[in-house]
Amino acid sequence: MAQATDATGGVLAGVLREVGRREADVPFQEIKARSRAMGPTRDVRAALLRGGCGVIVEIKRTSPVHGPTAPFSASGLTVEEVADAIERGGAHLIACQTEKLRFDGSLADMARARAAVSLPMVCRDVIVDPYQIHEARCYGADLIPLQVGIMDQPRLEALLDRAESLGMVVMAEVRTPEEADRALRAGATVVGVNSWSFASNDLNRDAFAEIAPGLPSDVVRISLGGVRNARDLIDAAAAGADAVLAAEAVMSRDDIETATRRLAAAGQHPACPSRR
Repeated sequence: MAQATDATGGVLAGVLREVGRREADVPFQEIKARSRAMGPTRDVRAALLRGGCGVIVEIKRTSPVHGPTAPFSASGLTVEEVADAIERGGAHLIACQTEKLRFDGSLADMARARAAVSLPMVCRDVIVDPYQIHEARCYGADLIPLQVGIMDQPRLEALLDRAESLGMVVMAEVRTPEEADRALRAGATVVGVNSWSFASNDLNRDAFAEIAPGLPSDVVRISLGGVRNARDLIDAAAAGADAVLAAEAVMSRDDIETATRRLAAAGQHPACPSRR
């Protein structure tokens, strides 16, 4: 436990250092003004609730577990080409990993991906500071995650309110029933259950099935992590998922469009469980 806590602290310290560096270049008041001048966000809820079990595909360049991803390391695709292939494959939303420290991501990647498609964009990052929320909006985020387990309740509620004031949807990211309860108390209406631990890279494939039944029926439920194929998507849908987020199931393939289409087709198949 102490090792996991130390690892979490290291990630947070690194994130805050990066935020401080960026804020030194663009002060808070300036990024805040820019974010409030942005055009309207794309309709995340409509995309998530289109029917069946939705698919969110995450663009990432590398990961601490699987290493460099095929589209960038083997195929040499651009972010725009990857995003376009995901959209053509039938995904409902696109996520972009923007965390630099562990995933070699960037906000610039997210902005380029969003400009190439019409789908709503999810900013995948460790967001713990108000600056990051305004920054994410400036780079095109329509949905942001807030990691419930790494912040106290007042900060969680303040960051959620700030993001919603900019027109963004917040996905409260949880890993335990206790965190799910805290997310609901904060007013979250979209909850993502992450099967991966925050810092140790352990995988709990039962996390969603353990937590989702305790969520109110009007909460949008997203299963994060552990979706390797169509069978995993159907299992998540059977446990109550409105959508799944898939990364390696697509990003480990050379043909991004085909890999996305397989998941999207499973989610829209008449036999796929759906509460709608």
